Amino acid sequence: MNYEDIKKLMDDMGESKIDALEIEFPEGMKISMKKSGNSSNKNVESVPVSTHQEIQNIVVQENKTNSSQQEDLQENLKIVTSPMVGTFYEASSPKQPALVKVGDKVKKGDVLCIIEAMKLMNEIESEYDGEIVEICVQNEEMVDFGKPLFKIK
Repeated sequence: MNYEDIKKLMDDMGESKIDALEIEFPEGMKISMKKSGNSSNKNVESVPVSTHQEIQNIVVQENKTNSSQQEDLQENLKIVTSPMVGTFYEASSPKQPALVKVGDKVKKGDVLCIIEAMKLMNEIESEYDGEIVEICVQNEEMVDFGKPLFKIK
């Protein structure tokens, strides 16, 4: 949810007859709004500070991700993102070498890494043919849905 969507939501809340609104999105973001005690006031006067800070953090984080992805598109890079929340593993076992490293040529369908989610090991396959130019996460790092894992040229 970007800043404009949040601002529109606040404006709509201010113009409506409801006094309070709480929305929880599947991604874990929560928005809570409450009008002041005067029901004739049509503006949203208070948003809890923690929610306001969360909204700012989400918008800032979303903008950083978008600008980073725009730069990558200008460089003609393709980004493989995490399809789930879990733990990133560069190899199928601790004693094995990494499945891929910077400079490796990959084809669509090649296994790039493993993401452990709820005790299940999920192989993440390349969506593109090309060369690995960057690995965006460290081994055993927690990743979120949509987090860039690899950049392929």
